Amino acid sequence: MQIELLRIFDAAANRAREALRVVEDYLRFVLDDRFLTSQCKQFRHDLTDALAHIPAGQRLAARDTQADVGTRLTTSSEALRADAEGVLAANFARLQEALRSLEEFSKLDDARAAEKIKQLRYLSYTLHRAVETTRRGMERLEKTRLYVLLDGQTDSRTLQHLVENLVGAGADILQLRDKHLPDTELLARARLIRKVTEGSETLLVINDRPDLAVLSRADGVHLGQDDLSVKDARRILGPDRLVGVSTHSLQQARRAVLDGSDYIGVGPTFPSGTKQFEAFPGVSLLQAVSAEVRLPAFAIGGITSENLGEVLAAGFTRIAVSGAVTQASDPGTAVSELRARLADAVQRL
Repeated sequence: MQIELLRIFDAAANRAREALRVVEDYLRFVLDDRFLTSQCKQFRHDLTDALAHIPAGQRLAARDTQADVGTRLTTSSEALRADAEGVLAANFARLQEALRSLEEFSKLDDARAAEKIKQLRYLSYTLHRAVETTRRGMERLEKTRLYVLLDGQTDSRTLQHLVENLVGAGADILQLRDKHLPDTELLARARLIRKVTEGSETLLVINDRPDLAVLSRADGVHLGQDDLSVKDARRILGPDRLVGVSTHSLQQARRAVLDGSDYIGVGPTFPSGTKQFEAFPGVSLLQAVSAEVRLPAFAIGGITSENLGEVLAAGFTRIAVSGAVTQASDPGTAVSELRARLADAVQRL
């Protein structure tokens, strides 16, 4: 192999590895996200394998840093970074540029290696999106702790009264979930909730239906495992609305992160009076997700004031409830009490 080609491989490989290490340090120490950190670490190992066709000894022998004209070329912007996120963005860009260079020049020497590097480049785009979506979700939902699911109620007046109580008590998110109402009535109920929540800090999410979320000007949609994909929902909702996903295993939670979800629901934790499940992964799933994932995650399924302590002990300070609030004698008081306990748990972290 020509010395010039070896020098290109050496420089590009160094850039890619160095950029990956910077990204990994951000994921490990800033996001504190074990899953994304492990994905980055695996990426480094896969890159090493993809470059195995170029012996390290040959690359080192061809290296000539002192005579490299590029070492003396720089711009003022390279010397400054505004914040840790700026460092992250710069190094993802450096990684992808280096991978492209490795891919193109590998075509001159080993087409199979070029294809491996091409797939790594695509993977870097997925990882970049997952990191940015996690970071954005953490920012947007930083203070969001209590998520209430409700149906359309018996009539609009009853629904309006309930929603006003929930918003007044400080519910962070309301999800409209009703499998029985016709679309026209469901949309009318969604618009009613939007009217009540507008101007407040309470977000509105529609279950399953990104089309109705757009028509009602809701803040997002929540998807089950058998519903539309995150990708398809985004095509309808656009890039700014929230997309949440229900997850029932650690593998599904990991997939939701890589798919670009803004938050996840995790459960079912306990048996519920509002929805039937064949299996309950329980508190052990909460513990597993809490240990790995920093994407905002809400424990869901049969959570009440009586068993909330188990949820908090599992590392979750976000919950999604239904009957514990909507079937309470005073839904507003139920919201206030749950929020107070969640806030206390956050304070003690």
